Amino acid sequence: MIQTIRKAWRIPELRKKILFTLLILVIYRIGSAIPVPYVDTNTLKAYLDGMSTTILGLYDVMSGGAFAQATVFALGIQPYINSSIIIQLLTVAIPALERLQREGGEEGKKKLQSITRYATVGIALLQALGYYFIMKQANILTQDNIWVALVIMVSWVAGSSFLMWLGEQCNEFGVGNGISMILFAGIISRVPSMVSSLYRAVISGTMHWAWTILIVVGVLLLVVLIVFVNDAERRIPVQYAKRQVGRKMYGGQSSNLPMKVNMSGVLPVIFAQSIASIPATIGAFLPSQPTEGSFGYALLNAIDTKSFLYLVIYFVLIIGFSYFYASIQFNPVEISNNLKRNGGFIPGFRPGKPTSDFIARVLNKITLFGAIYLGVVAIVPLLADKFMAMSIGIGGTSVIIVVGVALETVQALENQMLMRQYKGFLE
Repeated sequence: MIQTIRKAWRIPELRKKILFTLLILVIYRIGSAIPVPYVDTNTLKAYLDGMSTTILGLYDVMSGGAFAQATVFALGIQPYINSSIIIQLLTVAIPALERLQREGGEEGKKKLQSITRYATVGIALLQALGYYFIMKQANILTQDNIWVALVIMVSWVAGSSFLMWLGEQCNEFGVGNGISMILFAGIISRVPSMVSSLYRAVISGTMHWAWTILIVVGVLLLVVLIVFVNDAERRIPVQYAKRQVGRKMYGGQSSNLPMKVNMSGVLPVIFAQSIASIPATIGAFLPSQPTEGSFGYALLNAIDTKSFLYLVIYFVLIIGFSYFYASIQFNPVEISNNLKRNGGFIPGFRPGKPTSDFIARVLNKITLFGAIYLGVVAIVPLLADKFMAMSIGIGGTSVIIVVGVALETVQALENQMLMRQYKGFLE
């Protein structure tokens, strides 16, 4: 990875792209440190510390801590991500959007992108309104009137829209995926505070130094596992029949149909975590907490994010969402029809339904393996928090995003160097 970056830095055009990407990330971090007015950030941080096991804690992690500080970029890039996912799901359910995606060409993509932008602003407005009422209910605002509400919500919506624009500029003039890079920067920004908290815990005697070594080794093993599975794929051999057109013979080549083990990425983990933490979120917003020994107290402990029941539900939801996203992204019937239309076939299987059935069986097997992998990566840090005296401050979702974005960025640099026929890289 370091060698690839060094070689890319020697190319003037790629060096400009890298510097532009770094400039985008610097702007993002500056905006993440500018708080909106009329908010008591100290009271807000103390309030959200008690909400770390809820959906609000997930938003804070994804925003790099900006959510807990009520900065201009408090909503982060989440509204755009949610909007993109919603539009992607709607293209499957609504025939007009599906036709626009498949047959609209470049103009259709631009229309879908415009719809996604408008949906982003709408989702950001709803999230800003909900966040404002949370702070109003918890008496976190220094002032409270219509003008204050307008200033706070407009600041958050504008910040989220500006981040969306920054991500698109990074896609066009920078390196890698701009939205992923912003997520990457937000998560990485929490690493220094995590390291310092572990150091203070060891110095104060709260945590034994052996636990620290075990945490470092565990994170490294998670990174190795993620790198291994990220590039893993099942390649189904495909043979193309020969056909004669005029005096020339076409076809006869052998190829393969690649199927990634983890084709849905980190989305199943994010959705599963959001849904599984809904009961704990509702319990945290109750006006009065139940007394110890009551049924309500036992119920809240059962649905807590460190309970065994939560871990089981979380794991099952990850597997379910993995199959759901795999079925959306990879259609065996469509793949089979495309192979048949182009004169291709899988050796040992007739074109048509036998081919689609075989592809579906393979898809189910590799999706199960990918889902179990996501479940293990997501649950291992939670188990570590459960048996340790303190939280390690890092989740499986964060590790998957960081490693995945790093690999994706390096791959983008390598592709651009190949396009420019960089001699040193080709050797």
